[in-house]
Parts: sequence; structure tokens; C-alpha cells
Amino acid sequence: LAGALGSYALLGVLVGALAAGGVSDLLGRRLMMLVAYAWFSLGMAATALSHDANIFGALRFITGIGVGALLATTGALVAEFAPKNKKNLCNAITYSGVPLGSLAAAALAILLLGVCVVGGVAFWGERALHRIPALTDYEGRPTAGSGTNWLLVGSDSREGLTEEQQSDLSTGGDLGSGRTDTILLVHIPGLGSGTPATMVSIPRDSYVEIPGYGSDKVNAAFSEGGAALLAQTVEQATGLRVDHYAEIGFGGFAGVVDALGGVTMCPAEPITDPLAGIDLAAGCQTLDGRNALGYVRSRATARADLDRMANQRQFVSAMLHRAGSPAVWANPWRWYAVPRAAVAALAVNTDDHIWDLARLGWALRDASTVTVPIGEFTYNDSGDVVLWDVSVAGELFTALNSDQPVPQAVLDAQP
Repeated sequence: LAGALGSYALLGVLVGALAAGGVSDLLGRRLMMLVAYAWFSLGMAATALSHDANIFGALRFITGIGVGALLATTGALVAEFAPKNKKNLCNAITYSGVPLGSLAAAALAILLLGVCVVGGVAFWGERALHRIPALTDYEGRPTAGSGTNWLLVGSDSREGLTEEQQSDLSTGGDLGSGRTDTILLVHIPGLGSGTPATMVSIPRDSYVEIPGYGSDKVNAAFSEGGAALLAQTVEQATGLRVDHYAEIGFGGFAGVVDALGGVTMCPAEPITDPLAGIDLAAGCQTLDGRNALGYVRSRATARADLDRMANQRQFVSAMLHRAGSPAVWANPWRWYAVPRAAVAALAVNTDDHIWDLARLGWALRDASTVTVPIGEFTYNDSGDVVLWDVSVAGELFTALNSDQPVPQAVLDAQP
């Protein structure tokens, strides 16, 4: 909880526990537990909704008092219902010499602490998320279909990175207007659908119509109009309405990987790419933030961008499996480091919430992955571009819009 809400909350926990510990009668403890729960709930709500930095510390302190009082009174009430005489079943039954009543009390206290920590992290994350106006209404916008669509963007933003950090991550210098290194369209089927989530890579050199700018590479939309124009371009090109948006930059990506303790990947061939700053051997290995960033950026492979898109999808899946592994959630330090790194790294749409991100992460653990069907690689005034196979790509987007499985024609067209 201290990691999620800070030292003010920890101080509040101590104060609340000491205050509640002074209540000795049974009725008083019961009332104190109810008051503490209400206090904690109101404190969390106020902390999440407040936008006044001047009172945020006070709200965290108040919330901590509720947590401390709740922990103290719950433990005391459990002990109250475990009489000291040996005729009591809870004390008569033991495990490794420890009375069952004591084990139950400890388990309840741990469970309550876990609920408080998860709740604290969730409320803190909801308040701390960086939000941008990425999704806007406009004339001719596609109507909502079945399920939910996310647009996930990896930008080459160096914002917040020092020159030393840029050098360490091999990002190159600041290039001014941001561009997109990664564009993923994720479809999550509605509740009750037996279809898995689908993660679709959109080649950044895809030649599409950009509203107000004519035809160009899709990543030019991000350079010209930021997240809002990119989202509109993707909606118009696919016919799918984007419901949620999330964006991550270079530094944020590396920070999340390091907070997880690294992510294991198994490249089939060695990858040496001075531009991406990596020299990876073939076979399974744990990548830290620096090497992971180079891995998902590198085009120094036989199929260049095609391999890079496949590596990006594989890495997202591996990272989410790592986040759900016991090595992470059983380590209290990760409870602090991972949420803070993730929230600091992400920018989401103004209407997106922490629970939306949680559902996205859960859905992507077992998602199917494809690339937009490609018709040809060619060259024009925009440089080297990718033209979609309009017919097969249309089948893909129609299937996603109605929560249907990826058509076989799309799978057969994968590069």
C-alpha cells in the first residue's frame, strides 16, 4: 500500500491501527470495523477523484487510517471468536502445532491486506494514468460492432529521456515530430463469445488514405496529427470503430520490461543490429529493457519489417505471460515496481480506465495474431510502401466486426 499510495498512506495505516487497537469491547470492535471500512472506501474514492495536488497527501493519509483500523479490528474480531478453552473446535484442531483458529485469523488478515493493496494500486493507477484526447467523433465514423477494439501504438518518442539514456537505449537523437514504430489493432470479443482475442499488426508503411492529407504511409498520420489523426485513419482504412487507445514510448517500454525483471524470448537466429543496439544469440534468453527495446525495433533480419511485426506480437504475449507469472505476483517488490512503471509509461484515451487495461491484458494472454493481408510491396512518391490485399483484408475486418474467427483466407495470406 505504501508503494501504491506513498508514505502518507503508510503513516495513516499506523495511526489507524493504533487507534483501533484501543477499542476493547466486542460491540465497539464491530462498530469500528464498519466505520473503518466506510472510511477506507470514502478515502479511496476521494483519492481517485481528486485533482487537487494540495490535498492529495491528506487524502492518502486518511485512506491509510481506514486501512490500519480495518486490519486491526478484523484481527481482533477473529481472535474474539476463538475462545481459549480446548473445547473450542478452532483451537482443538491444529496443523503443525498451530491452532486452526490462529491459522484462520492469519489467512483472513493476509487476504484483507491483499484486497487493500490491490484496491490501493487500482485507485492510484486510475488517478495517475496519463490521458490524451485520442478518439474523437467525426462525420462518417464507423458505427460500433460486436466486441471491443483497441489501438495500441509504440511511438519513437524520446520524451523524458536524457541524452545518456537515449545513447544507452540506442534510440538515436530526438527527431522532432513523433512517429509510430508499432501499430497493433486488437479485437476483444464480447462476453459469451467463444472466439479468442485477435491482435493485428498494421505495417507502418501501409499506404492508406489520411483524412485531410491524401494518401501516404499510415505512420505519417501520427506525425501530422498525433493520436487522433492516426486513430481516425485506422478507423477509415479498416471500417472498425476504435473504442480504446494506448500509447507507449521508448523509455516507458524499457522501464516496464525492467520492472518485470526481464522477459524471456527465443530468437531462432542470431540478431546483430548496431542501429538498435543489440547483439543477441539464437535461443532462449532473458531480455532486459534495453535489449527488449532493440529486439522489437530491429529490422536486421531476413524479412525485415515482416519479422519485426511478428517479433512485436510475440513479445507482447511473452511480456503479459511474464506479468501473470508467480515470479512477479508473488514478489511484493513487483507489486510496487510494475504498476508504477506501467502507469508512467502509458498514455490512454480520455475515457479509458485502469479496468479497461486489465481486461486488455487478460485477453491478450491467449490472443491469435495476424498481419493485415499484404497485396504487394512497391515504391511511389512516399517511398517504399505496403499495399494491402483489399479483398482478403476486408474479410478480416468484417469477421472482427462481428466477433467471428479469423477467416482461413487471411491465415493463408500470412507472409
